[in-house]
Amino acid sequence: MFSLQTIFGKGDKFYNLLEQSAAAAHESARALHGLVTQADHTPVMAEFAAARAREKALAAQISEELVNTFVTALDREDIEALNSALYKIPKTVEKFAERYEIVAQRLTGVDFAQRAMVLERSSAVVVEMIGELRRGLRIDPVKKLQDRLQTLESEGDRMLLAPYRTLYVEGNDAMRAMLAKDLFELLEKAIDKCRDVGNIVYSIVLKNS
Repeated sequence: MFSLQTIFGKGDKFYNLLEQSAAAAHESARALHGLVTQADHTPVMAEFAAARAREKALAAQISEELVNTFVTALDREDIEALNSALYKIPKTVEKFAERYEIVAQRLTGVDFAQRAMVLERSSAVVVEMIGELRRGLRIDPVKKLQDRLQTLESEGDRMLLAPYRTLYVEGNDAMRAMLAKDLFELLEKAIDKCRDVGNIVYSIVLKNS
């Protein structure tokens, strides 16, 4: 496997496709942060649509290339796993955006921005981790990035305590609390999807070290 990576390394089309897929996931996360912080949602929703369409096209292209390519720099099952995991990030983000658009007026004052920022930062780490694949599968930098993802996930979990306390203990609107909970859980799920990508990248590095 190492010899194949040496031969095909930077020229392997799958590195480019996976990097583009990670970038599209990051763009969708960045758009989500804009959605919960900007008053005008129209341009932001256009960003979601563009990022989602790009991610779908890239996922289909990666699957097609796997069928048509005899030799790959990474194991086929690893490319498939990364392709699937990356695809799920903007898919989950899109679910949040669609639901948020419907109930945003009901949730005025609920702070999604901090949690959305954690997602944006997590997706940025994903971009870095995918970029590491073509740099020789080095354990140390990938491990540091993986640790950053774990720290961000823990930070996001801590951020939920205050809004949950406000919504459930101090609030008296059960429907508002349930709507907010649904959206917070989608944000958490999107962050988890970033972690899943990180876990796959780290396992690839360990396997090939």
